[in-house]
Amino acid sequence: MSLTLLALAATASPTAIVETRAAMPQPAAILAETRRVADWQLANRTNWATMPAARPSVRNPRDWQQATFWISITDLAQRDRRYAAPLLDLGRELHWKLGDNVFHADDQLIAQAWIWSARNGGGAAALAPARAYFDNVLANRPTGSLEFIPTAPGKGTSKCTDRWCWCDALFMAPPTLLRLAKATGDQRYADFAHEEFKATTDYLYDPVEKLYFRDSRFFEVRDAKGRKQFWSRGNGWVMGGLVRMLQVMDRKDPKRPYYEKLFRDMAGKLVTLQKADGYWPASLLDGDPGTPPESSGTAFYTYAFAWGVDAGLLDRATYQPAAIKGWNAVVRAVQPDGMLGWVQQVGDRPDSVSARETQFYGSGAFILAGTAMYDLARKGTKR
Repeated sequence: MSLTLLALAATASPTAIVETRAAMPQPAAILAETRRVADWQLANRTNWATMPAARPSVRNPRDWQQATFWISITDLAQRDRRYAAPLLDLGRELHWKLGDNVFHADDQLIAQAWIWSARNGGGAAALAPARAYFDNVLANRPTGSLEFIPTAPGKGTSKCTDRWCWCDALFMAPPTLLRLAKATGDQRYADFAHEEFKATTDYLYDPVEKLYFRDSRFFEVRDAKGRKQFWSRGNGWVMGGLVRMLQVMDRKDPKRPYYEKLFRDMAGKLVTLQKADGYWPASLLDGDPGTPPESSGTAFYTYAFAWGVDAGLLDRATYQPAAIKGWNAVVRAVQPDGMLGWVQQVGDRPDSVSARETQFYGSGAFILAGTAMYDLARKGTKR
């Protein structure tokens, strides 16, 4: 499909095109689209008018909203070294600090970018704040309940977030800790990650549906047709987190089979929920016709499927076509100027979305999907 046609589709409705065949795009085309989104986001990183509904916290590069984008830049820089410079400049400017909340997973995600930077030009200084931060976590380990009890009626905050009591946290924290363990040789960080990951999974994972509830408030939520509510981006965070954990785990790690099984089980469910247009619905079990496109969740699943096939964990015949459909869908969500649209704004459940709604984490998910698709396509052309 030409870029012109893709642009026209994006400005109208990205659901207008239904995939009839799953031809792998050329690697150069995938990388070009990935760069286009990355370049737009870098050029507009302080243009807050592009995100009028965003929270004030989006202005903080150490916050999870921007951090998702910056960690994706590490993956892109592995394939195009030009993207390392803006990340290294940012890290030096921020003195490689994490967020200010001493236990909150959202404030830990940026450390993945600094850990990468430490071995790609930042040196030991890039690693030191992350070590100090997590040494404090281990020394003062939270042990409270995982039940999400709002701090006030209607509030989306809870004391339980000192631990990983919401599924998004599984993208933010455990891959960070595993990367820190690998970078430092200190197994304590990995042990903590495995223990807390299992506690969260035992609590929030539905073994029947093979999906995660966003947090305990949603255990009994049902839609008008009696379907459970599993948030697309929430489960996308989990799948992306599993990828980023498995990427750094040794093949002989005795913990690895647990994560591989979880990854395959979730993928097996998710592949059945993809719509004909390539998107996943914002509420995963709501497959009704006319559900709006949502690019951030779809990008995370595309990332997971493409990486899973490339890593030999997912069956190529089943998951490569789904990854291609997902990639084509999110490419259609890119606006003519390079802005990724159709990104649901910050929340904790399915919500409305439109073509001009974007966010750093949406761009980050797109770039992660693009780098995984690029690797998959390159290897495919060599066979």
